[in-house]
Amino acid sequence: MTPLSLHIPLSTYRLQFNSSFTFQDASRILPYLSQLGITDCYASPYLKAAPGSTHGYDVVDPTELNPEIGTETEYQAFIQALHQHGMGQILDVVPNHMGIAGSTNLWWQDVLENGPSSHYATFFDIDWIPVKPELENKVLLPILGDQYGIVLENQEIILHYDDGQFFLTYYENRLPIDPCTWSTILTFRQDTLNQCLENSDPHLHEFQSIITALSHLPARTETETERVAERYREKEVIRRRLSTVIAENSTIRNFLLENIQLLNGIKNSPRTFDILDHLVSHQAYRLAYWRVAAEEINYRRFFDINQLAAIRMEQPEVFQAAHKKIFELLTSGAVNGLRIDHVDGLYNPRAFLAQWQQWAAEHLEVQADTQGRSLYLLVEKILGTEERLTPDWLCHGTTGYDYLALVNQLFIQETHQRQIEQIYSRFTKQSLRYDDLIYECKNLIMTSSMSGEINALGHQLNVLSERNRRSRDFTLNSLIHAIREIIACFPVYRTYIGPDPLEGPLDRDRVYIRLAVARAKRRNPAISNLVFDFIRDLLLRIPQESPDLDWETIRPFVMKFQQTTSPVTAKGVEDTAFYSYNRLTSLNEVGGEPQHFGVPLSKFHQYMQERATQWPTSLSTTSTHDTKRSEDVRARINVLSEIPTEWRQHLKLWSRLNKKAKQPINDQLAPSLNEEYLIYQTLLGTWPLGGLSEPAQPHFLTRIREYLVKALREAKVNTSWLNPDETWEKAVGEFLSRILSLRPTNTFLQDFIPFQQRIAKYGMYNSLSQVLIKILAPGVPDFYQGTELWDFSLVDPDNRQPVNYLLRQQRLSDLQHMRQTTPPLDLVHTLLQEAENGLIKMFLTTTALHLRKSHPHLFLEGLYLPLEFKGEQAHHVCGFIRQHHSHICMVIFPRFLTNLIPDQTISPLGESIWGQTSMSLPPEFATHSVRNILTQEIVTPQNGPGMVGLPLGTLFQHFPFALLEPAS
Repeated sequence: MTPLSLHIPLSTYRLQFNSSFTFQDASRILPYLSQLGITDCYASPYLKAAPGSTHGYDVVDPTELNPEIGTETEYQAFIQALHQHGMGQILDVVPNHMGIAGSTNLWWQDVLENGPSSHYATFFDIDWIPVKPELENKVLLPILGDQYGIVLENQEIILHYDDGQFFLTYYENRLPIDPCTWSTILTFRQDTLNQCLENSDPHLHEFQSIITALSHLPARTETETERVAERYREKEVIRRRLSTVIAENSTIRNFLLENIQLLNGIKNSPRTFDILDHLVSHQAYRLAYWRVAAEEINYRRFFDINQLAAIRMEQPEVFQAAHKKIFELLTSGAVNGLRIDHVDGLYNPRAFLAQWQQWAAEHLEVQADTQGRSLYLLVEKILGTEERLTPDWLCHGTTGYDYLALVNQLFIQETHQRQIEQIYSRFTKQSLRYDDLIYECKNLIMTSSMSGEINALGHQLNVLSERNRRSRDFTLNSLIHAIREIIACFPVYRTYIGPDPLEGPLDRDRVYIRLAVARAKRRNPAISNLVFDFIRDLLLRIPQESPDLDWETIRPFVMKFQQTTSPVTAKGVEDTAFYSYNRLTSLNEVGGEPQHFGVPLSKFHQYMQERATQWPTSLSTTSTHDTKRSEDVRARINVLSEIPTEWRQHLKLWSRLNKKAKQPINDQLAPSLNEEYLIYQTLLGTWPLGGLSEPAQPHFLTRIREYLVKALREAKVNTSWLNPDETWEKAVGEFLSRILSLRPTNTFLQDFIPFQQRIAKYGMYNSLSQVLIKILAPGVPDFYQGTELWDFSLVDPDNRQPVNYLLRQQRLSDLQHMRQTTPPLDLVHTLLQEAENGLIKMFLTTTALHLRKSHPHLFLEGLYLPLEFKGEQAHHVCGFIRQHHSHICMVIFPRFLTNLIPDQTISPLGESIWGQTSMSLPPEFATHSVRNILTQEIVTPQNGPGMVGLPLGTLFQHFPFALLEPAS
């Protein structure tokens, strides 16, 4: 049988599956997506997740589909519909962690019952011998809403019996009880039972025999294979015996029920809880107040989320068990590629990707490509500005945050950086370097929500330092402080030093580590450099003089260090600094670095050329389920970089007009100046097209209020998730209500609305230019659900609302009808004039997607060549050529239009706007006319001295965007 070729999507469309959007719902929109030009669905995780999950990243059973999303039959119908439309599917998978909330994760429940002897004890990344001795061979469970003793004596922790087993409940949490401790329940008041039954009663003998059997049960600390097998076998036998004797003998049944009632204690009588306390304290878990987690947690989490426990995917048995269903979906052809969530959380990402490609080579009838890849793999990886994926990662690229950041920068006017900086610092009356803010925010995370992880690293390091006489005098506190400082100064999310003793660190990783240590030293002149050097040498695997510090000994510290820098950076940067550094909030995006303000056009083209040669099938995205602002919100806010003087004037007026709307809270006015600055940008970015009507005002107000609560808590300045200040939050919400009042006397809105309309118009051009770049530049274009029309959503949950597909299907039908009945020039004129209805965005999207489908090799394999423009307006246009053998396409689009057309009601069309500005073409185009696919116009190059060109006044005479191909 001839092997199939590797499936590479031409375009992807992200679908967020949950109980509100099921397999059946997805099946219904496939005809629409196909007509739009999409080739592959890009599905959020849909394996069985925690009940009510809205996102699917909290998988509790990786062997089943999520029943809330649909049945196996409904899933197969979805797959059949995909195939009928010639479409593929990329599935988002979660290898780093599992959901453990409630009691639905049977692997985790087994660990809670059996501790280190559990079959799954090594599946989860648990430190069974942590710093705190009371936690030895236990898991800290920080699920309580108050101190343990208070919760226990408030009768919130309840003992139960059901069908041969005992368990505890704490609200929705069901917690198993180690069978070795059942004797505490069974022997309580045993004299009473003996008095109620004859000594010869066979049920009493059986009951007593069960107690004896429990005393011989292997302890949960046993890890030898035979003893573990004995424990599992015998405890099930005991359960059946107990269930039988209780079912058959009412006296024993009533005795146990009375025991349970008594053990559950009496409110306001603390001593009645002593035995229950003893029972709870002898389990494989330690129940604790949720606030304890930050310092004492002894299982690795996804970031700082207690309900998501990390798994050890580096172990072959975990890889096999966790991907059982995924294997099935791939081998059946239901899924054609995978998106790897949070790859930086893995022990060894490179080995993990290689493991996947090895599996694919062995199980999929696919011809591997020249790099040995038999499966399309994408990694969710945040890259720094100058950071690149290493070529030895056997994947096809990232999920596109690096692309998003760069393309967004293309619409930031670099020359106005200093003015925007001054406006921000003067308005907020604060001046803080972004690098200093990042340092402070990462330190905040490490001393609050993730201090436990840092302390654990410090204790590991302390053990290592004791092995060498030159480092034994480093104190534990100095080591923990040095680790914190190095991570706070780390320039990237993580390094990728492998566990293999024969492999040294990559050169780039050496640079990152040395840079972090050098920065940490500069920030800590009062601390001995020797501590930092000691850590640096361990991370760089520099041979130590002590024979007790070989690689085998230091490897656990190095590997755990690498798994720690990434979540600290994510929480410190994306979830803290991005909400407090509001200079230009469109730059505060996942994958972005807000200290950079714009990108030189030459650098943009260089990046795209590298992408075309190195990662041509990496995703190109502009909005995702995780972005802080949608592509269209960012496109609007970017306009502010073009008009700093106007921005400053309006800010000054708004601040004066709205001062009375603020409230004093503890000697401060709420909102703060920095928060007020954020509010104005947010309103400019999200204001509804067509204005804010009275019926729509309450919903819009609720949306922005809820967003601000999240933004302020993430910023961790005046309120936070750990310590919410509801008084402050309420005051900010009331400020918003007052300034958005639709009363005719609201002078703020009288000034705000005309300025916002101006911003919105220019923002549309930015958005439309982004669409063309995304679809036709190197990479695989990815569309987040619903963004084929205008989308002015903010960070989740705002961007995860149900999508109105009936509206979109009708709009596409309207567009198709217009294309059939309206001359091309009249069509684009109408689309421009009625841009607010979103059809113009859908028009560019579907036209470019179908062009891409018609020429797959051109856009997947073709060269990327920059176009050059000459003339006084050349700064306002950008373009590129895609070329594959004889196939050619040219893409031209505008930017920075506020100076080109100061009156936003005028379209950027014709020679009166573009003057003598022209697009330069290579001489081989001298005799070739080109057709603008968008307008169907035929344009002939004009010969000039030493060049061939196309005047932009002609090219943009009717429509300010062009897709050119040779005219037949």
